[in-house]
Amino acid sequence: MKEMTYAEAIRDGMRVEMQRDPNVYIWGEDVGKFGGCFGVTSGLVDEFPGRVVDTPISETAIVGAAVGAAAAGLRPIAEIMFVDFMGVCMDELFNQAAKMHYMFGGKAKIPMVLRTPCGAGMGAAAQHSQSMEAWFTHIPGIKTVMPSTPADAKGLMAAAVRDDNPVMYIEHKQLLGVKGDVPAGDYVIPLGKADIKKEGSDVTIVAWSWMVHKALAAAEALAEEGIQAEVLDPRTLMPLDTESILKSVGKTGRLVIVQEAVKTGGFGGEIAAIVAEEGMDLLDGPIKRVAMPFTPIPFSPVLENYVIPSEEKIIAAVKSLF
Repeated sequence: MKEMTYAEAIRDGMRVEMQRDPNVYIWGEDVGKFGGCFGVTSGLVDEFPGRVVDTPISETAIVGAAVGAAAAGLRPIAEIMFVDFMGVCMDELFNQAAKMHYMFGGKAKIPMVLRTPCGAGMGAAAQHSQSMEAWFTHIPGIKTVMPSTPADAKGLMAAAVRDDNPVMYIEHKQLLGVKGDVPAGDYVIPLGKADIKKEGSDVTIVAWSWMVHKALAAAEALAEEGIQAEVLDPRTLMPLDTESILKSVGKTGRLVIVQEAVKTGGFGGEIAAIVAEEGMDLLDGPIKRVAMPFTPIPFSPVLENYVIPSEEKIIAAVKSLF
């Protein structure tokens, strides 16, 4: 084990995969000498000459070229600087990357990873602060991961690179400096396997990415009042580990879902629907969701902090079930 930041763990995951497979390369705006907008690819251009490539400022070209390279046998890790910019290249993602394997009768594989940072809390305003993961989980043919810890960040990166399907790898800006112990060398976390970050018996809190840390803080506060919350991190939204979620809800009888994205149309609604359809008899009360209100993210720090789901809001949602 070695202590690393979340950003360092992502970089280490990419480094190990590039050492293991010469077909893996990195491609995106400022990923080379500059090291990426948030420094995640720092130093890799020197370690892997010719395999860390700076691109023009064209999200369409970045994703389109990655799709073509993957179809031709490479394993690109492409970076879109902010998830908010994905609208520029959605055709390349949902009509090309996601569909080629099926439309070509299984003869084509698209083993590409599309890295992109998400999330609010940095005063970056409405066009650089969104959580858009629900977009990608709605597209058949695409897998979506959102790690919450440095160890998960490395392990999920390895699994994403090795997968023969396009994988959205969404990292949160607020987590880039978070430190944790990370296994050295080859380390893989299978896609579609949730993780219990804290065990509990009274209520299940399902959260992902930055919200896992908010949920853990809320769980600690609730424990002081005698409420033992279990915090479950899906880690992979698609494929989703529904078995682990239902097992946890079966143990606690209560469910609170926490997402940073706006509540309307968010992935938390999908989790709620699955539990309602497959585990209604497991519940002792209604399913509660904690999410951002239906509004663009404000630039004002006071307003931004107000709309981001907080541990106080999670605590209130949990208490409403008792």
